[in-house]
Amino acid sequence: MAVPVQPFAGPAEDAPVGRALARRSGALGEIGALSRETLGERVTGELRALLVAGRLAPGEKLSLRRVAEALGVSMMPVREAVSRLAADGALEVLPNRAVRVPVLTLAGFRELTRLRLVIEGFAAEEAATTASAEQIERIAGFEAAFGRAANAEPPDTAAGVAANRDLHFALYEAAGMPSLVEMIERLWLKAGPILNLDMRHEPGRLRGGSAVQAHAALLAALRRRDAPAARAALENDIRSAAAHIESAGGLAE
Repeated sequence: MAVPVQPFAGPAEDAPVGRALARRSGALGEIGALSRETLGERVTGELRALLVAGRLAPGEKLSLRRVAEALGVSMMPVREAVSRLAADGALEVLPNRAVRVPVLTLAGFRELTRLRLVIEGFAAEEAATTASAEQIERIAGFEAAFGRAANAEPPDTAAGVAANRDLHFALYEAAGMPSLVEMIERLWLKAGPILNLDMRHEPGRLRGGSAVQAHAALLAALRRRDAPAARAALENDIRSAAAHIESAGGLAE
C-alpha cells in the first residue's frame, strides 16, 4: 500500500540532497529537464540510483525543494517519488513530515545480508550458465575498473563504488530474469546506503583486497561456466563486506 502523500515541510528542507544529486551526475545539466509524462517515475529513478549507490547516508534528511530544483520539476512529482520509495521501505516519513533515509539496525542489516546471500547467490548461479560472452566481457570491464580504483593511490572510492554497483547489476542482469533484478534492487535500496557509504568512507577497505579477490574469483567462475563457484565468490563478497560493516559499529541496536 502506498504511503499517503502529505505536504512536506520543516527540517527536511535543509538537507544536502541537492549536492548528492550533483555529485552523482557530475553536472545536473547533463540529464536535462524531465519529460512531463514520466516525471514521477524519473524522479523515483534518480532517488533510487542515489540510494543504491550510497550517495544518501542512513539518517540523512532529504530537502524535497532541493530535489525539485536540481531536477527542474515541481514538488508534486518529488512527493510522488517519496511516496513510492517510502512504500518500498527505502525512505521514511517522520511524524513531523520530514523525509529521511532509514537507519538500519544490526538485526535489520543481518536480515538483509541473509536475503542477499540467498537471492543474489541464486542470480550468480544463473548468470554462470546463461550469460553471453558479451555479457561476461562487460562484467570483466567493471571488474577491471574496480581493481584500478582499489589499487590507485589513494584508492578512488567514488570510482570503486560505481564499478562495484555496475559489476553486481551486470551480473544479475546476465541471469536473464528481470523480476529477479527488481527483487535485488529492492534489497539494495535498503542496504545500499550503509554498504556503499562504508566503502566511500573507508578507503582501506578497497585496498585490503577482499572485494578485489572475490570479484576476480567470480569472473573466473563465469568464464568456466562454474555455477557453484560463481555463487561461492558472490557470497564471499557479501559476507566480507557485511563483516566489515558490523565491526565498524555504525549500525543501530
